[in-house]
This record gives sequence, structure tokens and C-alpha cells, in this order.
Amino acid sequence: MKLNKETFKNYKKYPEKVLQFGGGNFLRAFVDWQIDKMNKEADFNGSAVVVQPTKDGKADKLNAQDCLFNLYLQGIKDGKSVREHSVINSISRAVNPYVHYEEFLKVAEQPELRFIVSNTTEAGIAFDENDKLEGRSQNSYPGKLTAFLYHRFQTFKGEKDKGLIIIPCELIDRNGEKLKEIILKYTEMWKLEQDFVNWLEDSNVFCCSLVDRIVPGYPKDTIKEITEELGYEDSLVDVSEQFYLWVIEGPQWIKNELPTEKAGLNVKFVEDMTPYRTRKVRILNGAHTSLVPVAYLYGLDTVGQAVEDEVIGKYVRETINDEIIPTLDLPEDELKYFAGAVLDRFANPFVKHYLMSIALNSMSKFETRDLPSLLEYLNRKGELPKKLCFSLASLIEFYKGKRGEEDIELADSEDILDLYRSLWESYDGTEKGLRKIVTSVLAYEKNWEMDLNKIKGLTDKVTEYLIKIERLGMKEAVKEVM
Repeated sequence: MKLNKETFKNYKKYPEKVLQFGGGNFLRAFVDWQIDKMNKEADFNGSAVVVQPTKDGKADKLNAQDCLFNLYLQGIKDGKSVREHSVINSISRAVNPYVHYEEFLKVAEQPELRFIVSNTTEAGIAFDENDKLEGRSQNSYPGKLTAFLYHRFQTFKGEKDKGLIIIPCELIDRNGEKLKEIILKYTEMWKLEQDFVNWLEDSNVFCCSLVDRIVPGYPKDTIKEITEELGYEDSLVDVSEQFYLWVIEGPQWIKNELPTEKAGLNVKFVEDMTPYRTRKVRILNGAHTSLVPVAYLYGLDTVGQAVEDEVIGKYVRETINDEIIPTLDLPEDELKYFAGAVLDRFANPFVKHYLMSIALNSMSKFETRDLPSLLEYLNRKGELPKKLCFSLASLIEFYKGKRGEEDIELADSEDILDLYRSLWESYDGTEKGLRKIVTSVLAYEKNWEMDLNKIKGLTDKVTEYLIKIERLGMKEAVKEVM
């Protein structure tokens, strides 16, 4: 027996108010779950039409189950470890525009449509000069969206109340603004009339947004047990942590149409999302990135092991509380609450978050996530933050590619890997040799966008810690910095 509207007796059809580019694990566990909650608790009375954003996608798989799926929420909730699940009934249908382009455009003719959401990966909001307006599906997401909006403009003859609220969820800064910028570029390339451009500007709202939820996705390791528990097959089971946050930068009146508050959802409508993005990047992402080389070289493999370890757990808590939070401008109690939630998420017993999966492109991650905290701490306190400097030294050691006798599978751009390969292969075993490695890494402006050796005391501090790691090993070196 399989999950579909025949086996799910509570199946309900709702008006199609949302066009959703992407039907992957994240959007289903984030946006579609919230639509389901608003239908049940706030009378939103709406569903999403999923558009498959690439030629390979989930449209057929979704339609085979009448777009129903089970979402398991697993993690810390109100201080307790909680695992719960429900069937999500908020997607009406899925459309593959590469096969059914006219069906895709026809959605634009529906007067009740009000929102567009998307998660097409960070690379999805991009311009493709080969996209054409007529005849077949455009390759890029912004290209498809431009054609869709133009068809709606034509259908309703530019009626002002037929504009849409567009909320991209891609993890790029100012995502709404960048999406709008590319759409306007298509209007120029396709030579679309000025009336359409005016309608885009005056009748549509492009919101920037920040999303936050860890979604491991399909539980392949436990699907047999889940199938037995459910009593039927569900090939779209999705797994997510309990925590979530959606920050939407846009007019307050959107709340009247998207009743997240009435449904008790953790959605913030703000005039400026910058402080929230900075908070997430510095605390959650920054803690991850600063933790990885230290914990991995210490001998641990997952984030959960790291925060539960007596030494490394203390290290990450002190890094967040003593060196990252003092660099941020939101109220301290709000920052402390968020930090506590982050640590709960790190300790989630249901999620095995491997340190090596976070280690991808660690150099550029340290530049965007941890270097700003390091520099702001120095600016505010007049001294360097010890643990962030130690994490930087640990990162340089990590790129040596060895954990004891074990090889580390480094994953980064070729120029970064070549830099470290050259430096460590020529290392002569002396403290002077370690200083040369540190100086060369800190001078690599292609990654840092500046020569970090010019920061007073940084070269000395990172060299001092790298010497300790090399001479004492990580287990003893981290105790010294504590």
C-alpha cells in the first residue's frame, strides 16, 4: 500500500495560492510544512503548485503520491528530545515545465495566486543569456519566473491587484533584490514593454528572506522501520530538526495575507534582515566552521560528539559566548537565547551531522563566517580573540591532510589545495618553517581579500598556536588555550 489521497482519508484540496520553484527536501520541510500549519490553524486555505526547476526533478514522484508526504520532526523541543511526524497536505500538484510548459504558464492565469517561493540552490539565482521568451521552458529560474510574470501581466492586462509577493529562500545575501535585478535584465534582453516593467516595479513585491532549518531529508538508514511504523510506503518521507526560523524583509501588510503569526509560526517580518543574517552567519555557521578543525583533529567525527565532549563542548560554548556574541549588536538576551538554541541543535540526538560534511571549502567559510567576528572583537576589545585564532591555526593544521596516521579527504578549490600542498611538502620541521606556512596562508589575498599579516599580532598568535598543535598534539594544545 502506498501513500496517496485514497489511503490518506483526511486529504483536502485547497486553492492554489503559492507557486513554488523546487520540491526538494528543504522547501517541503520548511515552506510546505508552514502552509499546512496555516491551513489547519489560521484558515489560510491555500496550497502550493510545485514547479520542477531543472530537467531532473521530483515532479513525477510527487504526483505519484498526490503530492502527500510524511514529515518527521526530530530534535530538542522545550528542553526535551522529541520525535513526531505528520502527513503534509499542502501541495496541490507538481509541474515539469520542460515537458508541460503550457501547463506551467497557465498557473499564471489563476486570480487566487498570490505568492512565489523558491529554493533553487545558491547557483539558481543566475542570468542565462541563452534563455528565450517563447516556445519552450527557460533554463534558469529567473528566466522561467520572468516569462511567468509576463504571461500573468498579459492575462490580466496589467491589473495592479494581480501582482505577486515573491519570497526567494536561496541562501545568498539580498536574494530578493538579486532576483529582481536579473528579471529586469531579462526584460531588457527580451525587449519587453515599459508597461510590464512598471507593473513589475509597482504591483509586485520582491522580499529578501533568511531561512534556517537543518533538513537531513530522506531517512535511507531507517526507512524500513519508518515504513513498518506508518503501515504503508512513502517514497517522499522527509526528516527535519525541530528548530526553524524565517525572516522576511518586506512590508508589514504581508502578515495580513500570510497568517504565520496566527498559526504560531516562528516567522519575523522586518524592515531590515541584516542583523538576523549576521547573527545566523556568525553564531551558527561561525561556530560550525571554527569547531570543525579543532574537533576533528581532537578525534571526533560528528557535531553531536563535539558538543557533548567535556573539553570540546566547553571550547565551542566559550567561543560563542565570549568571542562571537560580544561582536554583535542585537539585544544580549536575544543573542544568548539564539546561541542556546544553536547548541541544542548541535546536540540533536536524531541527527548525525558529520564534521567532514561541514569541512567543504573551509577556507572561504572561515573568511565569511569567522574572520568578521575576529576583526570586530579586536576592534571592540583591543585584543585578539584566543579561540578564534586557535581555530585558524587548527584550520592550517587540518589542511596538512593528516589526522594521526589517517589521511583527511580535503575538499576545496584547486588553488587552495595547491597552496597547502606546496607549503606542507616544503615544511622543514622547524618553528621557523611553521611561521613561514602561517605567513603564506595569511597573505593569500585571493581567499581573505586582504593580507591578514597586517593585523597586529595575528601572525604571532596563529604561529604560537600552530607550534603547540604540532608539538603537543590537538588534545593537549586545546587544553592550553582553554
